[in-house]
Amino acid sequence: MRIGRSLAIAAGVAGSALTPSALIAETKPTLPPYAGAYEPQTVDERGVWMQADEDERGLRDSQFLINDPALSAYVRAVLCRTVGADRCRGVRLYIERVPAFNATMAPNGTLRVWTGMLLRLRNEAELAAVLAHEFAHFERRHSLAEYRHNRGATDVMAWAGLIGGAVSSTVFNAALLSIPAFSRAEETEADMLSARYIAAAGYDVRCFADVWARLMDEADATALGRHQRSRRYDRVAFFASHPTNLDRAIYLRDFAARQPIGGDTGQDAWSAALTPWRAGLLADQLKLNDFGGTEYVLGQLGADGWSEDLLFARAELYRTRGNPRDLVTAANLYRQAIAIDPAHVDSYRGLGLALIRSGDAESGRAALRRYLYLAPGADDASMLASLLS
Repeated sequence: MRIGRSLAIAAGVAGSALTPSALIAETKPTLPPYAGAYEPQTVDERGVWMQADEDERGLRDSQFLINDPALSAYVRAVLCRTVGADRCRGVRLYIERVPAFNATMAPNGTLRVWTGMLLRLRNEAELAAVLAHEFAHFERRHSLAEYRHNRGATDVMAWAGLIGGAVSSTVFNAALLSIPAFSRAEETEADMLSARYIAAAGYDVRCFADVWARLMDEADATALGRHQRSRRYDRVAFFASHPTNLDRAIYLRDFAARQPIGGDTGQDAWSAALTPWRAGLLADQLKLNDFGGTEYVLGQLGADGWSEDLLFARAELYRTRGNPRDLVTAANLYRQAIAIDPAHVDSYRGLGLALIRSGDAESGRAALRRYLYLAPGADDASMLASLLS
């Protein structure tokens, strides 16, 4: 791969954007001055804010929202530590149960965090980096700037289409390509501003680059599992709205290399906050029908030790794929989970089903009987009882 690539064109489109090279040169990160609460002033701003307000009204009643005061308070505390209590005071946080990696922030202060992102992050410092990135979009009012730029670009494209000719074709294409280039420049600016935030907050700045490296590896694992070609990360597509994950990992690592070694990862607090939710988030991930990507995510989570919930999730992954060799692997993983926690009820259920499908009916029925003994009120108790009879 060609890993050295300049972002000068994208930065030039943005005008005031912070280029990676300029920020990397800083030895002590500084933050922009806090401007206080902001209300929309112009017609454009009021229109953008109105749309954001309408979206938030629907979000408040969404069936996918997680109403967990402890988890919400933790995520908010990380944001406030990262950007400052005065800045985060006007942010309204919503955690949505969506098994994909994403977080967004609207210009009216609505911050949305998806649980798929929480599952994939490894520590509090990584969470701080992602939250700071979204807050940087909000603080720089990128949504409004992008709206204005895109409106101007489409106006130019309309006039060029009316005029016609070779020159107008060149103008049309330049205006068209400026739209994704402007968006990429804003993403780069948000990345670099978030790096300054997490460094100033005392977090380990190296963590942010690790996020993008793992997302590339997960995408490769997904492609391999689906017998598809892997994506390319060494070039930016014409209409890509974001820099490649490789670009982001490179310039964020360059920035981190110029910062003092160390920093807080917040590992213990992160584990305490996510542990109550991890089993549910793993179940959501299993439903994506992404064997390769899920196997990679589980491997990353188990890098520091395999707990019973991770072993159970991996066993479920293999059992649901259902090849004869997968059933043997699943049964062994269920047994490992039970060895760690003999009261892990669901592992007995999975073990029983895997053994029955692989031809060991007697051992499978014994595991299912143990499951029914430990969980007589389970939703599938009557169905499994009929299977045993």
